[in-house]
Amino acid sequence: MSRTRFPLMAEDISAFARTLSRELAASDTPPGHLSLLNMLARSSGFRNFQHLRAAHAAGERLAATPLPAEPVDHDLVERAARQFGPEGRLRQWPSRHGIQTLCLWVLWSRLPTGLEMNEKQVNATLNANHDFGDPAILRRSLFGMGLVTRERDGSGYRRQERRPPPEARALIRLLESRGARAA
Repeated sequence: MSRTRFPLMAEDISAFARTLSRELAASDTPPGHLSLLNMLARSSGFRNFQHLRAAHAAGERLAATPLPAEPVDHDLVERAARQFGPEGRLRQWPSRHGIQTLCLWVLWSRLPTGLEMNEKQVNATLNANHDFGDPAILRRSLFGMGLVTRERDGSGYRRQERRPPPEARALIRLLESRGARAA
């Protein structure tokens, strides 16, 4: 029977040694091969050696199966990025719907998560992220796209958690990296 190698990693060598020492001290006789394997696996955070072996096999299967890359329209991302100034603020309301949509995703990403805001708070957040002085069109468009919900009377707004499309994620990352370089 061939031997399969399983790498063993301990995040904290001190905790690993303490746990292993306790396991060895609890044993009256020297542990056998399987008992020692189980002790080592438990010391590094697994339930037993079988759990360590299953986790290793799953990791190899996942590494062997590359995740499909989502196609991104980089030209569209670049055109949308031009709508933002060096400080990351939206300079003007784009005329093309596709660019508007991407820009709204960026503004959506800058709204706080899990927080109900009134209209003034939403306007303040949007005003901090655009230069053309029309938070109403941005607020209405965010609501129209389903990126923001609001109470019937308009008293409470909340960001809707959704996964942005690939182009929006690319634009958000691009603008965040620009902001990190400028800071």
